[in-house]
Amino acid sequence: MGNKVFVGGLSWNITDESLAEEFGRFGTVKHAKVVTDRETGKSRGFGFVSFDESSAAEDAITGMDGREIDGRVVRVNEAKERAPQQNFGQG
Repeated sequence: MGNKVFVGGLSWNITDESLAEEFGRFGTVKHAKVVTDRETGKSRGFGFVSFDESSAAEDAITGMDGREIDGRVVRVNEAKERAPQQNFGQG
């Protein structure tokens, strides 16, 4: 298990700071990021939280998956590494 969790179903009102605050009770949050649209800057409704310890990430998954944050039920699971993107037609 890694130190990073995926959080889906976030309210549009959640900020990086409020996300870190919500998950801080499970351990030291190294980084919390709400993913935003490149053009509008608005939340895309999901984010990531990284912890110092993998046990904190496990506790966060257990403690927060299916819970409500700011009126929305969130999904929390282990963050998966993104597959490398291929540049078709570029050369």
